[in-house]
Amino acid sequence: MTRKRGFEKISKYANTVHLPVRATKHAAGYDFEAAEEVIIPSLWKKGVATVLKAALNKESVELLDEKSVKPTLIPTGIKAYMEEDEYLQLCNRSSNPLKQFLLLANGVGVIDADYYNNEDNEGHIMFQFLNFGLKDKTIKKGERIGQGIFLSFLKSDQDVSGADRTGGFGSSGK
Repeated sequence: MTRKRGFEKISKYANTVHLPVRATKHAAGYDFEAAEEVIIPSLWKKGVATVLKAALNKESVELLDEKSVKPTLIPTGIKAYMEEDEYLQLCNRSSNPLKQFLLLANGVGVIDADYYNNEDNEGHIMFQFLNFGLKDKTIKKGERIGQGIFLSFLKSDQDVSGADRTGGFGSSGK
């Protein structure tokens, strides 16, 4: 039997994480859990409030450097395999913005079929979050953080891509 799509644990977390599952039989998304405890700092503590206050008072202010406000990666310990004309879409949980003040920094994540078992990180899936709440948010190990949905995609008649993946996270744009 040929495998079409599914999840596996990466070697580092092989004995410590659960494979994603759907919460109900009609759910589209597979729930991903945090593989370890992670603190997502509040954007406000990173100086955003200072910049906004200065802007409102029409004061000059030095802009924050881009490293002080950046997404926090939450490891899942999971990798996904799928057919070559499919991808795994990573989505926020619907309750995260309302209850946890968490946004996916990239809006929606895209895990390509050739990300699986890449040599840089074994295809490790991570969610990247921004915390717009007033306090730092601690994500506990095993806490549900997002969903993954397998989807098919179409290619244009003019598609000429032919490069092979050469790395891990964020490498297909190099």
